[in-house]
Amino acid sequence: MPQQTISGLPNAVLAPGSPRLQSVSREKRGNIKHVSPSRWRLLGRTGSIAVAGLVAACDRAVILHPKGPIADAERGLLFDAFSVMMLVIVPVIVMAFLFAWRYRARGGAAYAPKWDESTKLDAIVWAIPALIVLAVAVLVWRSTHRLDPYKPIASTVAPLEVQVVAQDWKWLFIYPEQGIAVVNQMAIPSGRPVSLRITSDTVMNSFYVPALAGQIYAMAGMQTRLQMLADQPGRFVGRNSQYSGGGFSDQHFEVLAMNQADFDGWIARARQATARLDAPAYARLAERSRRNPVTFYAAVEPGLFESIIGRYNGPHHVHGAATPAAAPAPARR
Repeated sequence: MPQQTISGLPNAVLAPGSPRLQSVSREKRGNIKHVSPSRWRLLGRTGSIAVAGLVAACDRAVILHPKGPIADAERGLLFDAFSVMMLVIVPVIVMAFLFAWRYRARGGAAYAPKWDESTKLDAIVWAIPALIVLAVAVLVWRSTHRLDPYKPIASTVAPLEVQVVAQDWKWLFIYPEQGIAVVNQMAIPSGRPVSLRITSDTVMNSFYVPALAGQIYAMAGMQTRLQMLADQPGRFVGRNSQYSGGGFSDQHFEVLAMNQADFDGWIARARQATARLDAPAYARLAERSRRNPVTFYAAVEPGLFESIIGRYNGPHHVHGAATPAAAPAPARR
């Protein structure tokens, strides 16, 4: 009687222990495990591109290249927070792969714990998260007080005061001591602390110069403060990091850190401008506009910054603006 076949192979070939069956099985296992060299090359190229992209991103990350003591301390805080997070993330990832391999479906170890209670294991499981939370609490407490934006920078030189007003969609910088104002450009002397008083004449904005200082909000009717210092001359970019409408993407400004002589020259050039920032000029400037060029004002009306804040607090108003009628008091019930 002829032998029956399955998939073109005779029964004798398919019999257990048959040399031909063992040969076929080895061929199948070899085909499954084999990975072509082209795939390895593709994986290698993909990994190289990923590493190159990561290096390029780190090189472009301004926060990793601070140019002042405040930004340098914030970079240190970033690394400290990253290290604490790695204490949690790395063991979790390692154990995920380790357990998946150890208890795999084929050839893995049998999961059969021989205990129902372990005081030692419970102590480890609870102690590690508690220590991590404690470390984060200490880190946050120390950093909050050390990087307080209202805390003046210790220096033998008096700080330069600059008043900052966020508008749609531009930044106004007023130098009360020098009596000038500039749109979308702020010059500071390197090596000298700068004390910023910040407010908004529109919706909430966020003032941020990554290379020099941290981020802080600018809010209408309120005043926030920020301290910064540039260790060396340079050109830096500041921006609004809080979405504020259609012109948000263009709301950035330039920060020029220069030596004292160049700063004095910059002030002298600003005083040669023909424009003056009085009430009518400010009303025109406060209108919505995008991509405003750097504009200098040789003189600023006294008390302008305070009046911008006051217009959102009761009956105060900007110089020359009409006072809004008071709303009737609600009836008592």
